[in-house]
Amino acid sequence: MASTSCSQIPLRSTSFLKNSVLSGATHVLSKGFYLYSVLIHPPANSRAPQTPISAAMQEDKGLIVETSDGKSKLRIPHVLSVAGSDSGAGAGIQADLKACAARRVYCSTVITAVTAQNTVGVQGVNIVPEDFVAEQLKSVLSDMHVDVVKTGMLPSLGIVKVFHRSLKQFPVRALVVDPVMVSTSGDVLAGPSILAGFREDLLPVADIVTPNLKEAAALLGGVHLATVDDMRSAAKAIYDMGPRNVLIKGGDLDASFDAVDIFFDGENFYELRSPRITTRNTHGTGCTFASCIAAELAKGASMLSAVRIAKRYVETALDYSKDIAIGNGLQGPFDHLLKLKSDVRNSCRPRPFDPDDLFLYAVTDSGMNKKWGRSIRDAVKAAIEGGATIIQLREKDAETRDFLESAKACVKICRFHGIPLLINDRIDIALACNADGVHVGQSDMPPKVARALLGPEKIIGVSCKTPEQAHRAWIDGADYIGCGGVFPTNTKKNNISVGLGGLKDVCVSSRLPVVAIGGIGASNARSVMEIGVPTLKGVAVVSALFDRESVLVETRKLHALLKETALSVK
Repeated sequence: MASTSCSQIPLRSTSFLKNSVLSGATHVLSKGFYLYSVLIHPPANSRAPQTPISAAMQEDKGLIVETSDGKSKLRIPHVLSVAGSDSGAGAGIQADLKACAARRVYCSTVITAVTAQNTVGVQGVNIVPEDFVAEQLKSVLSDMHVDVVKTGMLPSLGIVKVFHRSLKQFPVRALVVDPVMVSTSGDVLAGPSILAGFREDLLPVADIVTPNLKEAAALLGGVHLATVDDMRSAAKAIYDMGPRNVLIKGGDLDASFDAVDIFFDGENFYELRSPRITTRNTHGTGCTFASCIAAELAKGASMLSAVRIAKRYVETALDYSKDIAIGNGLQGPFDHLLKLKSDVRNSCRPRPFDPDDLFLYAVTDSGMNKKWGRSIRDAVKAAIEGGATIIQLREKDAETRDFLESAKACVKICRFHGIPLLINDRIDIALACNADGVHVGQSDMPPKVARALLGPEKIIGVSCKTPEQAHRAWIDGADYIGCGGVFPTNTKKNNISVGLGGLKDVCVSSRLPVVAIGGIGASNARSVMEIGVPTLKGVAVVSALFDRESVLVETRKLHALLKETALSVK
């Protein structure tokens, strides 16, 4: 499609909405996020319908590919980011890499410029020579089966031309163009001469273009965009330049209390709104939004779905990062992976798992705490003060919201005392409260899956009754085994007890440290610890601690008994 002169585009005209058909529907996408759609008749000069990205991807070889040696391998969605490097790592290539990693998509890179940049602004830009940009593009595109290309900072007209030629030589499924011209801090990253390259070479081949208000205004000759209606008009005008879809990002729109973006696909306008997050940490939001769209397209999403997911993702990341402090400038970066606060939001950092932590393993029970009029928090505090060396929250009857709030409070207590805290079964609670790990049963989530969700540093325990199950737990990467029930217990109905003999068999065969559980208390803990197998590190107790009037007193008694037994066994 030939480019259209900006002077010929009546930006503030709304004549193309005269025959609009309002859908009247508001679709609730998630808490605090709404998508308003305005359906219009397609303009007379609209391009032919395009094949959806998802359909195009389904026509490909699929997720499983055959390599040259005849073996089948899993095909990973792949985004190539062509952009500048941000030394402060808030925007540019670094933001693209982090966004794609967060969305679980592989991201390769072509560097177009290296910037000296921090939270204050951009202090310098060093443009990569055109021939070397071309060499990078050829290197990646000729080998790595790229699904989607996303552009960021293209700092010269020559680099725009080089990129355009490369796409002709190595076509990809989709092109996401983020026309980076001005950083969010106001620094100019691309001059006016590059605008012609965008209009003539990139927009006509783009599947979506994602300008912010300043970039949209620049593409349209410097017009002023102040309202949502202006954004709709701008989206239509930019669409007429050739891209299949247009997203106008309205994060800087002063007239709105919400963060409003306008998406136009040539037929329908979609008004995407989310609560405006009050924070200084907004550096790289534009790069991240476009990269997330590219990542979702690479996974096979439709364009609207990709935009919608990207909107939610940026909102979530901004909200998570609103109170972090990196740098001294007015605009800080945000945390794409939602991980930076995990070790510092509590009073103390967790320490690595030590098998000796299993010595006196206290397992809470919501029914018992309720019976004695105790909160989970008070029960945990008393157990730790009495000598418990590790805590597991096993709250089968607690409501999720209440359980989460209690778990957060217990994490703070445990971190203060240097005691690990695990969650029984509930991976969601463990993630939300930043617990030290989880304990899962044979019918629960496999340890490998739990590890993938929680990360390499977390503690994972597995309930086992047999040497075979213990061996599987070791193979699956568990940190310890909970063996039992050793004796009959009322805390689990129909639970088959293994006895001291079964416990010993598991301990002898196990390559992991073992904690005995099930019906253990002051009357039989000594016999458990005296089986004489080095892998047995302690006992896990429920009723003997928490179904008593004083958790503190009972824990002290049991700890003293276990300590005495351990000395005699040695």
